[in-house]
Amino acid sequence: MDFTISPETENLRQRIAALVESEILPLESQPQAYDAHGNIGLDALEALRAKAKNAGIWTLQLPRSVGGGGLGKMDMAVCYEEMNRSIFGPVVFNSAAPEDGNMMVLSDLGTEAQKERWLMPIARGEVRSAFAMTEPHPGGGSDPSMIRTRAEKKGDRYVVTGRKWFITGGAEATHFILIARTSDDPRYGLTAFLFHKDQPGWKIVRRIGIMGPEEHGGHCELEFDGLEIPEENILAGLGRGLKVTQVRLGPARLTHCMRWLGLSKRCVEIARDYAENRLGFGVRLADRESVQVMLGELAMAIEIGRLLVMKAAWEIDRGGFARKEVSMAKVHVANVLHKAADTAIQINGARGYSTDTVLEWIYRYARQARLVDGADEVHKMVLNRHLAEERRDFWHWQAS
Repeated sequence: MDFTISPETENLRQRIAALVESEILPLESQPQAYDAHGNIGLDALEALRAKAKNAGIWTLQLPRSVGGGGLGKMDMAVCYEEMNRSIFGPVVFNSAAPEDGNMMVLSDLGTEAQKERWLMPIARGEVRSAFAMTEPHPGGGSDPSMIRTRAEKKGDRYVVTGRKWFITGGAEATHFILIARTSDDPRYGLTAFLFHKDQPGWKIVRRIGIMGPEEHGGHCELEFDGLEIPEENILAGLGRGLKVTQVRLGPARLTHCMRWLGLSKRCVEIARDYAENRLGFGVRLADRESVQVMLGELAMAIEIGRLLVMKAAWEIDRGGFARKEVSMAKVHVANVLHKAADTAIQINGARGYSTDTVLEWIYRYARQARLVDGADEVHKMVLNRHLAEERRDFWHWQAS
C-alpha cells in the first residue's frame, strides 16, 4: 500500500487548507456567524460556498461526469481531513453529511433521469437532502430488517404510511431518499424511494432537540400518511432497498471518520498552542511530563485512525466492500474524537470548558460519533461475526 499522494491531490489539499485558514476559521470566533442551532449561518455559508466553487474545490467526491472532482476514497481522506480543521469546513465544500452520502449513492445507483432530477440540484448546492431510514421503536434502527414503514402499490404508485425519526437535515431538505417495506421478503422486502418535500401525504412531527450542535435542518421525526410516489422514483429497483442502504452507509461511515480526524487534529492544535504558552508554578504546561504523555498518546491514536481509514479507503478504491475495515475505523475514530476533545479541554482548563474556543462545541458534537451510522457495539458484533467466519484469515494479507 503506497501512502504517497499525487501532486494533484496535494494541490487540492493546499487550496482547501488556504480557504479554511483565511476565510473559515475566523468565523468560528464571531457569534453572528452562527445560526440558532450552533452551525454556520446560511448567509455566511453561501458566501463561502461561492469561494469554494471559484477555487475549484467544490463537491470533489462526485465523478466529473456529474460536475464533481472525481476523487477516489483515498484522495477524499486527504481532502476531508483538511476540510474539517474547522467546525464549519465540510458544508462549505458540499462534503458534509447527509448530502455527502446522499449524492454518492444517487451517483452510484441512480438512472440518468434520476441523476438529473434528484442529484444535480444537490451537487450544485441549490437544495439540501435527507436519508429517511431510522424509525422509533419497534421499527428499524441499526437493523434495517426491522423497518415497519410500508409502501403499498396502488396502480402505478406506491402509498407510504409509517414514521421515521432522527432524520438528519429533515427540516431543510428538499430531496428525500426513503427506505420503506414493500414486502415481507427478508432480503428483498425493502425499497428505496425518492420524493420531494412539496409532495402531500407526509409531515415533520418535530425537530428533535439534541445535546450537541446540529447539522442544517436538525434531526427530525417524520410521519407518512398517504404519501404517493410514482414507480419511476424507485432507486435501484423494487426490493433493492437493503442494497441501497449498504451502498449509502458504508462509504458514509468512512467519510465521517475522515472528517472526525480533522476535528481531532484541531483539538491537538488548540491544546498544544495553549500548553506552549501557559505557565503554572513557573513551568510551561508543555514542559510537564503528564501533558507530554497526554498529547503523545493522542497523536498516536489519531495516526492509527488515519491508517485504518486509509486501509478502508484503499480497499474500496480497489473494488472491495471494506466492511471489516470500515467498522474498525468507525469504532476507533469515533472514540479518538471524543478523547481528543476531552484531553484538549483538560489541558486548557476553564478556557476549554468555555466558549472562548471551539473545544466545547467539538466535545458536544463528538458524543454522537459513537452512535450515528451504527453504535460501537454493533460494529464490534460485526467484527466478531467476521472473526467467527474467517478465523485466522481475518488478518490475511492481499496477495498480488
